[in-house]
Amino acid sequence: MRTAATQGGASAGKAKRDSFAWPFTTPLYVGSALNPINSSIIATAMVPIAADLGVSVGATAVLVSSLYLASAVAQPTAGKLAEVLGPRRIFLSGIVLVLLGGLVGGFGQNLAVLTVARVLIGIGTSAAFPCAMVMIRRRAEDTGLGAPPGGVLGGLAIAGMATAAVGPPIGGLLVGAAGWRWAFLINIPITVIALVMAVRWLPKDPPLDRADSGFRTIADRIDLPGILGFATFMTALVVFLMGLPDPQWIAFSVFVVAAAPTVVWELRTRAPFFDFRGLAANGALARTYLRQALTLLGVYSVMYGMTQWMEAAHGFSTVQAGLLLLPMGAVSALLSRPLARRNLVRGPLIVAALTMLLGSAGIMLLTSTSPALAIVLVSLIFGVTSAATTVGNQTALYVAAPPDQIGTASGLFRTFGYLGTITSSVIGSIVFRDGTSDQGLHILGFVLVAAGVAVLLLTVLDRRLTGRGAHGAPGTSSHSHTPENTANAATHPCKENHA
Repeated sequence: MRTAATQGGASAGKAKRDSFAWPFTTPLYVGSALNPINSSIIATAMVPIAADLGVSVGATAVLVSSLYLASAVAQPTAGKLAEVLGPRRIFLSGIVLVLLGGLVGGFGQNLAVLTVARVLIGIGTSAAFPCAMVMIRRRAEDTGLGAPPGGVLGGLAIAGMATAAVGPPIGGLLVGAAGWRWAFLINIPITVIALVMAVRWLPKDPPLDRADSGFRTIADRIDLPGILGFATFMTALVVFLMGLPDPQWIAFSVFVVAAAPTVVWELRTRAPFFDFRGLAANGALARTYLRQALTLLGVYSVMYGMTQWMEAAHGFSTVQAGLLLLPMGAVSALLSRPLARRNLVRGPLIVAALTMLLGSAGIMLLTSTSPALAIVLVSLIFGVTSAATTVGNQTALYVAAPPDQIGTASGLFRTFGYLGTITSSVIGSIVFRDGTSDQGLHILGFVLVAAGVAVLLLTVLDRRLTGRGAHGAPGTSSHSHTPENTANAATHPCKENHA
């Protein structure tokens, strides 16, 4: 016969599982997939857009850079707004912006209008991931869940990196069958579905007090000067990076001029948007950001640099090149969820570093006469890298970020990922500046080997990384008395640090 304690434990376990049932998670997954899909799907539409609008293919690169730039700034901003105004409100607002961007782009008649559409899509899609992390973290705490909800984080991982990998083949088929406008219009049915699900199934945010809903109060709570300063210097930095190998010194000057007073402000303000002191004290979180940036540098170099090489040097069509990378997304999707369910951290991150090294070495062996099977094999290896790094770093982020800053921390996590992505584009433009060749591909592979070594060192030498992510038993403090946590406690005496 089952005892009352056993029955109570079973009921509690069922309540925790029901808290993360599909009605809660599905809109979060759909919303989180919008950004990576839109990041990659445009790649196959740039040539037909240039031909239809009568502009050069090079001019259409602004459609890629504008979304990256908007996303890099908007991700942590959306996270901060979610913490202050409520994650459901910001999530729904983001979906509406994506819908508007799809309409503007789908019916746009010139490159300027399409660029505006991409900015709207970039800002709108940036809300989903940090809002999802805020809602997941709050629900886990409400149900007394001591460890990260691995299955849910695994779903977010699949919605993130895996969907980015399938973007090019989907875009190739969609644009080939229906025209380039569907690279924008595809957002309309998806956002309508996401909007309906979110309105029906996501928990409502608490009502805002009148005293706390005024513009001045909200601006103070979200640190509006800090956000504007961050947006200015981050925009200038991204413009400078994307201009390489021809440096835009004006952009770099703006970066320096804007960054200095912003840092001073953030160090002095009571509730900073970008908590430099907290990040410096929380080494586990800072290293997670660096690992994510460096690993995505490798993954996106394969997605974009190798795609360019396959088409220009190897002679594959756009659709063929996209299909050759499809196994990368499939492997990433298949591995992400089972890895995340176990809340593994150190193991997946070591695997990510080692497979990045192996895949990068493989790139150095490819030539324009290599069989398609060899290219697929390299993409499969990087599929493992994609899954392992997304799962490991995402769980490390969940554990390391202070609970009341999980939205901003998640946004910065994505921002560092975008810096890695943008840097991959910069490196690609440098190694292929004299034409897309095998030699340029081999130089790219050498650079990625160096990045893989850095990722491996950041992992194996990190004493704060554990085998599994955990917060400790529900109802107990998970605060460990390490030097870094002690520093965090001194910086934020009222906040519990879960690093």
